[in-house]
Amino acid sequence: MTYVFNMHEAKSKLSRLIELMESGEEVILARDGVRVARLTPETKTPRPKLGEFIPIIPELTGSENLSRPGVGWEENLSRKNQMLLELLAKESNEQPAA
Repeated sequence: MTYVFNMHEAKSKLSRLIELMESGEEVILARDGVRVARLTPETKTPRPKLGEFIPIIPELTGSENLSRPGVGWEENLSRKNQMLLELLAKESNEQPAA
């Protein structure tokens, strides 16, 4: 069933509107009799289980050998950390907003 509430009534009965929406009812908000919004339940996305996530593997240009210790290992470690931070920033920008 669809329920339509004007703004003033919706403000005073917000808890009841949430209960209706959670029980599967369609709840519409109206301003001066004109429908302006629909309450919908929040969808929860489950966290990935072990083995279900996509591993983050930075792409190397070929000139870096980040696994070889020795001369310049601090620079290599710093570069590796920088590459991972850039990749994480790129991944977070590509994810849709929740």
